[in-house]
Amino acid sequence: MYTRKYLSHWTLMSIVGSLLCLTDINAQTPADAVNPFIGASTNVDAAGAYHGLGKTFPGATTPYGLVQVSPQTITGGDNGSGYSYEHETIEGFAMTQMSGIGWNGDLGNFLVMPTTGPMKTIAGIEGKRQGWRSRQDKSAEVAGAGYYAALLTDYDIRVETSATPHGGVLRMTFPKNDQSRIQIDLARRVGGTAEEEYVQVIDDRTIEGWMRCTPDGGGWGDGQGKGRYTVFFHAELSRPMKDYGFWSARIPDGMSRHNDDVVSDKYLDIVEKADIIRGRQSLQGRHIGFFTEFATEHSEQVELKVGLSFVDIDGARKNFDAELKGRHFEYVRHAAKALWNKELSRIEVEGGTDDERTVFYTALYHTMIDPRVYTDVDGRYVGGDYQIHQSDGTFTKRTIFSGWDVFRSQMPLQTIINPTLVNDMLGSLISLAEQSGKEYYERWEFLNSYSGCMLGNPAISVLADAYAKGIRGYDIEQAYRYAKNSSAKFGNDKLGFTPGTLGLSHTLEYAYTDWCVAQLAKALGKKADEKEYLKKSQAYRLMFDKEKGWFRPRNEDGSWVEWPQQGRLQEWYGAMESNALQQGWFVPHDVKGMVSLMGGRKAVLKDLQWMFEQTPQDMFWNVYYNHANEPVHFVPYLFNQLGAPWLTQYWTRYICAHAYKNKVEGLCGNEDVGQMSAWYVLTAAGIHQACPGDTRFEITSPVFSKITFHLPSSKTFTIIANDNAPENVYIGKMTLNGKPYNHYHIDFKDIEKGGVLEMEMSNKANKK
Repeated sequence: MYTRKYLSHWTLMSIVGSLLCLTDINAQTPADAVNPFIGASTNVDAAGAYHGLGKTFPGATTPYGLVQVSPQTITGGDNGSGYSYEHETIEGFAMTQMSGIGWNGDLGNFLVMPTTGPMKTIAGIEGKRQGWRSRQDKSAEVAGAGYYAALLTDYDIRVETSATPHGGVLRMTFPKNDQSRIQIDLARRVGGTAEEEYVQVIDDRTIEGWMRCTPDGGGWGDGQGKGRYTVFFHAELSRPMKDYGFWSARIPDGMSRHNDDVVSDKYLDIVEKADIIRGRQSLQGRHIGFFTEFATEHSEQVELKVGLSFVDIDGARKNFDAELKGRHFEYVRHAAKALWNKELSRIEVEGGTDDERTVFYTALYHTMIDPRVYTDVDGRYVGGDYQIHQSDGTFTKRTIFSGWDVFRSQMPLQTIINPTLVNDMLGSLISLAEQSGKEYYERWEFLNSYSGCMLGNPAISVLADAYAKGIRGYDIEQAYRYAKNSSAKFGNDKLGFTPGTLGLSHTLEYAYTDWCVAQLAKALGKKADEKEYLKKSQAYRLMFDKEKGWFRPRNEDGSWVEWPQQGRLQEWYGAMESNALQQGWFVPHDVKGMVSLMGGRKAVLKDLQWMFEQTPQDMFWNVYYNHANEPVHFVPYLFNQLGAPWLTQYWTRYICAHAYKNKVEGLCGNEDVGQMSAWYVLTAAGIHQACPGDTRFEITSPVFSKITFHLPSSKTFTIIANDNAPENVYIGKMTLNGKPYNHYHIDFKDIEKGGVLEMEMSNKANKK
């Protein structure tokens, strides 16, 4: 069963991690190459676009862990991770985060802040309003896999964080002070506030409670994402709480508490005047916090350990006991690093520069944050009906499925290195559709919410791809039925296309996933369905205007939406977060048919080359090849399918070198829950799947001289690039398992069974 395996795995890795780090502290491991500051910025000025940069967080977490202990620099606005590197102050350290999302964020719960001096009940706003937040010494800020540290200069307090899968720990080093303090803001939430909170003092070292979050308090999509969850906690302090209390703000009934409301002067004025309450054991309220005060000696260290659960307080206790009880900070830190080394070692790279190695392993790290575990150590989880369920052992309930993004690269990557994770995600989506009573798939799932974010039917893509690759630990008939239901509810059925201002994106995305349904139908022997959905997959043809020579949106009556002055470069003309040029290439399931519409191979090659040549060198947001967003991510691989593989090789190496850097601004766009990084991991390794559902992987020029995939079967698939160098971006010739190989694609089954793909690299294109 899941529980026994999970507990023994964590305990074993804890021991191994401690021994590893204590006996060979100078050894260089994959985890040592990780730089969590890559992408950790929401700065729209640096990005040159409102979408900002990577929007990752730098704090401590474990692979796919429920808990992420990370610094928070901002609460409101479009700052999904709650952190941006350029900010000079920290308002606390939260236990939950989202990674790389481009909508108003959520989580950021259980905010811990050590302070000294007079008590304050608001964090304040950097540069605008005083509060408990503190400036930090940026030169002392450190982040690594499973570890983060900062120096709060206003209080001279050093804070270090680490994590377990279901818990977090903070080690705070205080100065000599008669009024040191740890305060916990229970109402705090990225993009809003909790609806109601409760905390109880259990004994002189322990508190327990919960924070209930609903759309009324903003959060995911500022409430539009329907984020609804309760975080339960069990927290223990390393020193007795002899002097403690609460604060409680009197929030008027009916007062809005959404994203921007909670950082308004009106709201902060109320919280700043919160009642300070002592002499009680517990408190429940609409905006409350807890604090404990004590005198400290110079460099005195205090640890706070927290077990979390989204099920109940008993779950938080069990999670704490399984992972944190009796364990000190260094133990947890070493164990977290060991977990990262285990996961990151699924792919081993040799060659390249130090920066390229860091970019690679940080990218792989970012692909291993979500979809995160949503199940407690006892196997219980909150299901799609918001009731408590017990795992039956067939899958681990996971959450945060950024479907529109991750179906393109993140999920295909996981089918190679972690098929169990893909099976878990499908089990989670299928059970959500069943338990919620909706019986269709959500495209952007967040803690059981049907957020409706973005478009398309990406879960169908993940399902079709997994089934084609033999990942089948679910009821396929039920899964197939929900796929058909999804297509019927969100698809092109009514008119044969989807009209409106975003109709081009809708129609093309639905056409692709209808092709995916057809592949499932074929595999299941449902010939009538296969024929029907193959016909529906041709809907893209209805969006092509022969007069303009390109795709464009239609009105409901079939007429064309007026052609803009910028033509196909006009952003949002028929397209989600893109333009018609970028979205128009998205016919991965029928490239031959698309090319025919566009005027043939030569015309398409010329157009593609023109698009890439117009793209700015920094690869930031632009109207040409916009790698900062997902719709174009498969486009460089079209050259392979057009018989010009040397152009795929050239441009993928170019993108790897220019769109990914070892610096804060190292991601040219939002990380999008692993997608931006997964593209790099696969491409830098020399392969990428252009059309999930079709098991063909395109071959391109790898960044490294040797890449070894350590497969779940214990076999290895190795790609060797002899004479690889920045100038040698072209593949001269190849062998597969010692035999000449003349294709620029490889099937998943040939990767899965292991082997060696060997390339001879050159500075000249092989056009033969």
